[in-house]
This record gives sequence, C-alpha cells and structure tokens, in this order.
Amino acid sequence: MGPRGVCFFVLFLLLSASFSEGGTIGVNYGRVADNLPSPESVVQLLKTNNITHIKMYDANSEVLKALAGSGIKVTIMMPNQLLQTTAKSTVFAAWWVQYNVAAYYPSTNIQAIAVGNEVFADPTNLTFYLVPAMINVQAALVKANLDKAIKVSSPIALTALQSSYPPSAGAFRPDLAQPVMMPMLQFLRKTGSYLMVNAYPFFAYEANSNDISLDYALFKPNAGVLDSGSGLTYYSLLDAQIDAVAYAMSALNYDDVHISISETGWPSEGDANEIGANVVNAAAYVGNLIERVVSGTCGTPKRPKCDMDVYLFALFNENQKPGPTSERNYGMFYPNEQKVYDVDFVLGNSNSSSTRNNNGNGNSTNNGNSSGNNSSTGKGETWCVADPSAGKEKLQTALDFACGGGEADCTAIQPGAACYEPDTVEAHASYAFNSYYQKNGREQWTCDFGGAAYVVSQAPKIGKCTLPSN
Repeated sequence: MGPRGVCFFVLFLLLSASFSEGGTIGVNYGRVADNLPSPESVVQLLKTNNITHIKMYDANSEVLKALAGSGIKVTIMMPNQLLQTTAKSTVFAAWWVQYNVAAYYPSTNIQAIAVGNEVFADPTNLTFYLVPAMINVQAALVKANLDKAIKVSSPIALTALQSSYPPSAGAFRPDLAQPVMMPMLQFLRKTGSYLMVNAYPFFAYEANSNDISLDYALFKPNAGVLDSGSGLTYYSLLDAQIDAVAYAMSALNYDDVHISISETGWPSEGDANEIGANVVNAAAYVGNLIERVVSGTCGTPKRPKCDMDVYLFALFNENQKPGPTSERNYGMFYPNEQKVYDVDFVLGNSNSSSTRNNNGNGNSTNNGNSSGNNSSTGKGETWCVADPSAGKEKLQTALDFACGGGEADCTAIQPGAACYEPDTVEAHASYAFNSYYQKNGREQWTCDFGGAAYVVSQAPKIGKCTLPSN
C-alpha cells in the first residue's frame, strides 16, 4: 500500500520536547525539491507540530530570516565545497561566520554549525581539510564572541568505521583513526562539543534482511543480539550502530565526548528491491524512536545515560533527490504539508510499539512476545491492521481466511462499497483483520494471522474509511 493510501497514528507530536534527563528530538530540513512550501510556511508548520530543533544543509538567508523570533533552535551547515578555502584562510572563515551566523544571531537561534557533511564519503578529496576548517570556524566564533553559545561539529557516516560488528569490535578506518578522528575528537573535547553521526538501520536491514530481524531494526520486541565481546545484549540495531562508533571512540580514549545522531530515518516508499521501505515500517521506526527519546530511555548498552540528541530525516519528501525511490521518500510531511503518516502524541503509547521498559543496561526493550506483534492492554480501544512487510501472498491468504472461515464482516470492502478504495490487498486485509479482531473480543491471538498483522491504539484510516472499533 502506498503512503497516500493509509494513515497510521504514531508517536510524533512533541517532536522536539526536551527533557532534563533525556535527549532531544529534532528534524532535518532538506530542500532538494521544487515543490516545497515557503520558509515562512515551514516555520508555521514546525511551530504547529511543536518541532523546536531543526538541522539545515546550508545557511540559506531566506530560511534563517523566516526563523527569526520563532525560538526554534537551528543547526546550520557549511557545504563541503567550502572546506578547502575555510581550512586555508582564517579571513574567509571569519567572513563566513559573520555573514551566515552573526548576521542572524540571536534573533535566529543558531546553536550549532555542521562543518561539511559525511566528508569522508565525499568523492572529492576533502578529508584532510575537515579538522583545520572546523578549527578556523571555531576561531571565528571566538572572535565574534559566539563560541559559548554555538558549537562546531561535523556529521560522519558509518562508513568511517573499519568494523562495526559486533559493536565492541567497532573501530575507525586506519586512514582516518589517527590522522583525522583523533584530532577531531580532541577538538570536540576541548570545545565541549559532540560528534555528529548519521546512522540508518534501514540500509543494514535492506542489505541483510535474511540475517537481521525487522523487529530488531524497528525497536519492536525481539530476542536480542548478544555481543560476545562485551557481554551486552542489543535489542535495537540503531543502538548497535551507535555503540560501534562509541567503541571506536573508546579505542582512541575519547569516551567522554558525547554523540549526537544527526540523521536517522526510514523511507515510507521504495523500489521493489528496497526491502522494508513502506509506510508502516517508517511509522514504526519514527514512532518507536521518538518514544524512546522523550521517555528518557534512549541510552545504549555501552552508554546507558539518555543524553543523546536525535535528528530525524527528514521534514519533507524531496522530489529532486537522485538515486532510488527511497531517497525521495524519507519525509514525515508531503510538500503540501500533509503528514505522510498521521501523528498523535500519547507518551508510552504508539501504534507501532507496545509499552517499553528499561532492561537495566540502558537499552530499551518492549514487553510482549518476540514476534513484534502488540498485545491489547485491555484499556481503551485498539484495532488490528495488516503489516505490508509480510508480503502480498501472505496477506492475501490471511485475508481469504478472515473473510471466509473467519467470518469477518467484509461487506464494506466489496467493489463499490464504502471501504473498497484503495483497492489493495493491504488495505482490504487491514479492514478484514480488524473486523475479525473486534468480533473475537480483541484477544491478542486474534491479531496475528501468522505474523501478518499487529495491534494499534489509535483508529487507523484506510483511504476515507476509519476502521470500526466494535
């Protein structure tokens, strides 16, 4: 089912609620599109949805002006193509800070500068300009008396690691560890800044779906993965990825430098070979991650304290991004400002996860069985919906059972009936599964269908049809 065909309620509304003993959720505001709303409209959208932290991929003057007086905390970015000039010229660095930072601060609440983006993965040879550029930007902030208010960092991709599995074997590539990462981490420690890390469990799952559990990638209940090197058990692929970076930092004796997840997300749509790219998984990933952060259980097994900022990718679907279909479908909003998956904030309650608890190692796990299906708590209304990741063949078999021997009321999804559109097996299966689930007293076992369904706690809407609760 395409993302326009169904709205799923997920934990999202307080996207940037910040807690004294928790992390902060922010959103990446990418603009590689020709159909996005005006910066002024975007600011209103952010405020309406209580999004108080954003990260940009440039220092666009129109956007920075629109953000003035909004109170939204902003991370701006110096493009990769300026690194060489910045590294070689303190005069240019001072000019850039004056023109792109001091000219807007404090009316626009700039809190950080990302110097470049995934520089090590850039096809041009910019790696050895990175740290000198960061140092010169920091010096320019000192000169402008802004260094206490604004931090300097640079997002790295997981490709900076030589090894990442198990997490305790995490190590930076030999060409980066001593010549680049060591001085970068020293700079971050000295300035009280943090290492920005872009981490995407989707890529690892897509490439290794036969070996990696989808529940493990989506923060759903699972048996966990033991790291024999550390003795720690991981229940989240994102935790494992971040701890691999943390262990790489430990190898260089920089355990005290904080980590910020500068990008993470899950696509709501993809090509046929992009396994797991669908709206249900995107809603589950985003909803479960937000719940972890705002509930103060976002620590990892290696770093149990929940003090990590997380920036979701991305605010909008961006229609001009190159690459596979997924690249243009990471947004939580369409360019018309409608939500890709509908949202509703209920702390500790999401359509994509059951109640979480802390297992004592700092990593959050879910109560419930290892299949990833939610169970009805017996409190309030719940619904049963289809999981597209089960595949159309499995869903069709379960749909046939529900409408046949299961005696679900499927009259509304017959041709011409009120809930026939959208005419997809996933949409029809959700209606039939829910009918069967409601008819049988909302018992946990009635929303399984061989792993093809799960329980949600907010009324799903299939096209124009809201699923009944009895």
